[in-house]
Amino acid sequence: MKDRPNDLLLLAGQILAVIMQIFVTIGAAALLIALPILLFAGDLINAEIASEFGEAASGLPMVPIVAMIAIALGLLAMLFVFLGKLRAIIATVGEGDPFAPENARRLNLMAWLLLSMQLLALPAAGLGLLLAKWADQFEDQSITIDAGFDFTAILMVIVLFILARVFKHGAAMREDLEGTV
Repeated sequence: MKDRPNDLLLLAGQILAVIMQIFVTIGAAALLIALPILLFAGDLINAEIASEFGEAASGLPMVPIVAMIAIALGLLAMLFVFLGKLRAIIATVGEGDPFAPENARRLNLMAWLLLSMQLLALPAAGLGLLLAKWADQFEDQSITIDAGFDFTAILMVIVLFILARVFKHGAAMREDLEGTV
């Protein structure tokens, strides 16, 4: 009975991770649908922009948009894997085996994924600024870019790397203890 809150917490973590993976999949699918539409209907979109805002309006900046979609797809793929590793860790904790050697590797990979996501956000911010500049030519249209260094995410990367070492050490200690019994 004492373990019941932990079971609910693990269940909530699993459910949340699954829901987030579903949303990530939907987002990736939407981007994969949008990409060929942009590439093949770019002329139609540019014609619509010209008819709506006049011939002086510049066309859709396809290269930055396609690059932004590619970066977003990369970010979503990394997030999907990150959440999958989190689900696997939650499962081993639920089974009573948190110091499984694989969890150390999972935490290490999660740290690298999170670091990669932070680094990939930098060119995305630059592309966002290009798109915001493009949108400035239209009246009543604007794009706001909130870009900056995310100290919380960098702290989380450090925490994940440290936890990976703790779990690796815990797994080694458990193996040593099992070997002496």
